[in-house]
Amino acid sequence: MNFGLDFQPKSRAKLLIGGSLAVAMSFGATISASAGVSEAEAARLDGDLTPMGSERAGNAAGTIPAWTGGISEPPAGFVQGQHHPDAFADDKPLFQITPSNASQYAENLTAGQLALLGAYDTYSMNVYPTRRSCAFPEAIYAANRRNAVESSLVADGNGVDGALVGTPFPIPTQGVEVVWNHNLRYRGHKLTRQFAALAPTFGGAFTPITVRDQVIFTYVDPTNETTADLNNISLKYMQTVVAPARRAGEIILVHDTINQVQGPRNAWSYSPGTRRVRRAPTIAYDNPQSYSEGLQTADNFDLFNGSPDRYTWEMQGKREKYVAYNSYKLSADTVTYEEIASDRHINQDLVRYELHRVWQVEGKLREGQRHIYTRRVKYFDEDSWTMSAADLYDARGELWRVQEGHIIQYYDVPACFNASEMVYDLIVGRYTIQGLKNQEPMINFFADELNEEEFTPSGVRAAASR
Repeated sequence: MNFGLDFQPKSRAKLLIGGSLAVAMSFGATISASAGVSEAEAARLDGDLTPMGSERAGNAAGTIPAWTGGISEPPAGFVQGQHHPDAFADDKPLFQITPSNASQYAENLTAGQLALLGAYDTYSMNVYPTRRSCAFPEAIYAANRRNAVESSLVADGNGVDGALVGTPFPIPTQGVEVVWNHNLRYRGHKLTRQFAALAPTFGGAFTPITVRDQVIFTYVDPTNETTADLNNISLKYMQTVVAPARRAGEIILVHDTINQVQGPRNAWSYSPGTRRVRRAPTIAYDNPQSYSEGLQTADNFDLFNGSPDRYTWEMQGKREKYVAYNSYKLSADTVTYEEIASDRHINQDLVRYELHRVWQVEGKLREGQRHIYTRRVKYFDEDSWTMSAADLYDARGELWRVQEGHIIQYYDVPACFNASEMVYDLIVGRYTIQGLKNQEPMINFFADELNEEEFTPSGVRAAASR
């Protein structure tokens, strides 16, 4: 399968993809065999569906507008490398959801949002007009059309075959396909970024953990002609801690696979204290993420990543929910981390919520498997396949943690995904927010200098010695 991709300078972001390996989903305890849709069904991507597979029309109430192409060009005066100016700075909130009126909007709120509104009397949600801003390169749309017909699930849902570059299942029929769409979503080919992670104490104090990461999303390498050319690697990711000084120089390296049965994730870590690169099998599942102060698991990064094998999954259809969308204000370089962080929750005046259609998928822990979350309900934005929110349940079946992503359109690429993400712990009463770049350099979507030799254990040693 040759996609004949031609990336022009305007969006020279060689294509990309998201997080780690996808999540296998099913309607029951097993996953149905899956193959591509018919040519006639795929033609809907140029008809009633957008090229990403979302509904082109708005909703009956008029509160969700029709998709008209999104924002595929930067505004006048934008310079590559700048933080992204708010595309909708003149919009005003339509209304505010507060603890006192939450029941009025309950139908369009997630269980997690209702819990936050019930837990904190200072928590509120400013709801703005819905702007369907997501847009992607034409090469992605072309790949989606081919993938719709040629993609298939393999390895009992733990793998994908026949797909490259674009959304593997733009017209999904099973939950597993929706989550594959999230994990293999377009974000570029090679990129570097630096971000801050905050985990404020009960009084609101925090010490930022600053991280530099690099990624090659091999799934979107335009030189590949078939899935077999990937050598079962969907991405290569390296992360280095920059600050604080006591942790500076820590490195992790991850190779994620596109077929977990054929070969699981490989991970390594480097500690300046030992000066050794070691295998790191704990960078997966429910092991604590190293810079979240125990508030986030390894598979919470990017809202979900890693092997799907500990859960069965059910697709529960589409819902209309208020999700954090076009939150440019939260990402602005004029906003400090001190302005974002507060006691119990972030500064909600910086978050913009809009009504969007989302795919709702539920994961339930398989019998005989172990994980601290026994149930996960996930919400995926229809226009980008980005996971925008999740409700996480403990062994008692009680809601424990709430995830939220903050989607923006990177119109210079163009690509649409979360600018930052967070986890609220309802039991502890704390939260962590990651991916903040307000006081960091903007993402370099055009890091052509990256090469795959750097993403090896020997490459980690070389990086550590510099």
